[in-house]
Amino acid sequence: MQLSNEQIDSIMGYITDYGLRIVFALVILIVGKWIAGLVRKLCRRGMERAKVDPVLVGFLSNIAFYLLIVAVVITAISQLGIQTTSFVAVLGAAGLAVGLALQGSLSNFASGVLIIIFRPFKVGDFVEAGGVMGMVDEIGILVTHMHSPDNKGIIVPNSQIMGGQITNFNAYETRRCDMVFGISYRDDIEKTKGILMQLIEADARCLKDPAPQVAVSELADSSVNFVVRPWVKASDYWGVFFDMQEAVKKRFDAEKVSIPFPQRDVHLFQAKNA
Repeated sequence: MQLSNEQIDSIMGYITDYGLRIVFALVILIVGKWIAGLVRKLCRRGMERAKVDPVLVGFLSNIAFYLLIVAVVITAISQLGIQTTSFVAVLGAAGLAVGLALQGSLSNFASGVLIIIFRPFKVGDFVEAGGVMGMVDEIGILVTHMHSPDNKGIIVPNSQIMGGQITNFNAYETRRCDMVFGISYRDDIEKTKGILMQLIEADARCLKDPAPQVAVSELADSSVNFVVRPWVKASDYWGVFFDMQEAVKKRFDAEKVSIPFPQRDVHLFQAKNA
């Protein structure tokens, strides 16, 4: 079958038209991929200069890269004359369905991003968060790994951490070590204050500035209570706390200062016979 000149011209026109479209689509794919890669590098460098957590740097830069790749592919497909409206609608519906299915995980993810950006704590800090207390081992995108003082592993969803109060015991270099000691009402107050201050001054871990405090805090039912509040480095807190308990008991015993304990007097009365 011999084609007419008009048919040949029409076929050549289609070939030229679609050929150019294919070439343009390929150019869009190649250039778009290069731009997406460049954007990923720029995002990575910017976040690294801002000292963003490495986990978040890699994750966000990859998210930006793949979002741009999807946009480039859709643009290239539309260049071929294919309608992308339905395709975008399907992607949107799929994204909505996935978002609803992963609602809890997305909440944990968003909380993980906030933790990494705002840094309420870092790896190695001792914190109370999400209803638990422990040392932070790893901050993940979805969960935070900790271990308790008795070395039990704890995994806490990030949404629980950001949804409640966070207490970071290592937020500052120094902490006030609060202790309470009681003496009998028969013992000398000034002598006791002097003993407690001497014990603080004898411990090199107790800081001179801020100045320590020793004061009568309460006239309790069975004792006169003293608050003892030296300032120490955060790393020395528990060492000073435990050692001071022992030192106070030994010194009180040596100085004949009594540490009272609750007592109850029982009085018996004999009823007279009627």
